[in-house]
Amino acid sequence: MKPRLQIIVGSTRPTRFADKPLAWLLDRLSSRDDIDLDVLDLRDHPLALFNLALSPARTHREYPSEDVRRLGQAFDSADGYIMLTSEYNHGYPASLKNALDYVFVEFNHKPVSFVGYGNVGGARAIEQLRLVSIEFEMAPLRHAVHILPDVMRPAMMAEEFDLEIFAPLDERLEMLINDLTWWTNALKAARDAG
Repeated sequence: MKPRLQIIVGSTRPTRFADKPLAWLLDRLSSRDDIDLDVLDLRDHPLALFNLALSPARTHREYPSEDVRRLGQAFDSADGYIMLTSEYNHGYPASLKNALDYVFVEFNHKPVSFVGYGNVGGARAIEQLRLVSIEFEMAPLRHAVHILPDVMRPAMMAEEFDLEIFAPLDERLEMLINDLTWWTNALKAARDAG
């Protein structure tokens, strides 16, 4: 059975840039026959600000609401992740932090890679997410795609968006997906073995 990779879209802003790199990711990755791919868009999972009395690390899959259950089960269904994140004020978006805080065991022993965008290609947001991923007992991977202003600006300014604006990043994405697929298969086998 093929591993299921999930692209988590972290920004929920109405004017977000994320939809353009998401279209590129789906275009480049959907033809692979060694993975199943899905998208978890946090716009589809609006949540109240995290305010639970106990950490989900202690309560496991005891979801406090139907909305959180739906999100937790969606995260749980994946074997590995690509977090697509913006960088706001040197960090990742509050919408992503809030969603992650509602779960814990759903991410344990699973790999994660990152695609970031912003002034420094989302590098500071990605570094923070790597630290958070370690707390989730995930395996944050080295290879990431950083969408710098030299690609981001033309993608934002184009009257008609063309996926080929992202072509200079294809080689980096290939390294990311090959590494993520290897780790996803290895950790899935280990989880399945108990």
